[in-house]
Amino acid sequence: MVIALSFLFLFFLLIIGIPVAISLAISGALGIFLTNGIDVLLGILSASPGSALTTYELLTIPMFILMSEFMGVSGITGSLFSAIAKWTDKIQGGVGIAAVVTGAAFGAISGSSTAAAATLGKISTPAMQAEGYSPKMAGSIAAISGTIAMLIPPSVALIFYGLLSGVSISDLLIAGIVPGILVTLTIAITIKILIIRNPVASNNKTYSFREKLTALKVATPFLMLFSVVTGLIYTGIATPVESSALGALGALLLALKSGNLNAEAFKNAVINTCCISAMIGLIVVCAHVFGYFITMTGITRNLVNYVGLLDVSPYLILFFLVILYLVLGLFLDLISILILTIPVVLPVVVSLGFDPIWFGVIVILLAEIGIVTPPVGMNVFVVAKVANVPVEELFSGVIPYIVMLLGLIALLIAFPQIVLWLPSTAMY
Repeated sequence: MVIALSFLFLFFLLIIGIPVAISLAISGALGIFLTNGIDVLLGILSASPGSALTTYELLTIPMFILMSEFMGVSGITGSLFSAIAKWTDKIQGGVGIAAVVTGAAFGAISGSSTAAAATLGKISTPAMQAEGYSPKMAGSIAAISGTIAMLIPPSVALIFYGLLSGVSISDLLIAGIVPGILVTLTIAITIKILIIRNPVASNNKTYSFREKLTALKVATPFLMLFSVVTGLIYTGIATPVESSALGALGALLLALKSGNLNAEAFKNAVINTCCISAMIGLIVVCAHVFGYFITMTGITRNLVNYVGLLDVSPYLILFFLVILYLVLGLFLDLISILILTIPVVLPVVVSLGFDPIWFGVIVILLAEIGIVTPPVGMNVFVVAKVANVPVEELFSGVIPYIVMLLGLIALLIAFPQIVLWLPSTAMY
């Protein structure tokens, strides 16, 4: 009865528009009070902030956010798109493919899907439209390319999943590399198919090999940061926290070198980092309160036991979980989905014999679809605003990419070693 009452109250709070984190804390506190009394509740509320926020790995989030802020100040993302476009000049649809590769590169120094979509919307959609792309196609490429940042290290989404699940953040960040590359290839292949069916893009300018080599200089900062952030983790030289700090320092030096970093830009970067980190910290604390309620009531243990008694294939249960995440993605952002589901769903998934690292990547891939689907497809709304394209056109424009990404997810479910191979070879 208490469990049902707490969950009904949670849904009520969500329906009336209370933020997910606050809703979880309130409903969790109500459940703890009804099952264990006021003294236990007060003890948990006093201890939760300290225990939740003193996690060592949590330091990776503000460092990666600060790195992203400094890279934004450096202003080299636009130059990177131009450099990549020079190497794809002879490919039909090359400008669109350049936008996809830029989205992957931006993910290597950002980890924020919305920021990547906004940046691509500003710098790539005008170039694509100048090459003959319709506003619908150009905007949909920018929106879907922004999702790659959710997988490519330093993915804040994967870090948050690791904090909630207790899975190694190093393993998760390394595991995101191959799927991130496959997502990039999948989107690029989809662009090629669409252009073959409807050849609207025409390349008007070609570049010499010398010009292409010169353009590669722009990519050096990205390669350096990716080597610092991911290479040091993979080789075991640095932990994720240490590599994130080095990444932030490297981004600071690049911003200084660009000449764009002044006192005002530095202050804004630090303030933005503090605000975003504080928001994530609040989410973590609220998730801990709700997690205590889940643990005390034994919901997860009972659900695992129930699933274990079912005489069905684990893949059938996984299929329904995929549908669940796709539906949740229609209405909730990724962080909300993770804090709502992972404490309950992950133990069930592990009990079925699936790897938690692999499952984390699958969940993030499903969330990629969620941020470009209505009614809360944030990437679509962001690109629609910065590129001045109707939202309805963009939502219809991303459908082919969603279909192809679902096919990729099916492939990774059938062959989980695609995800798990690279972490298994890491040296840490």
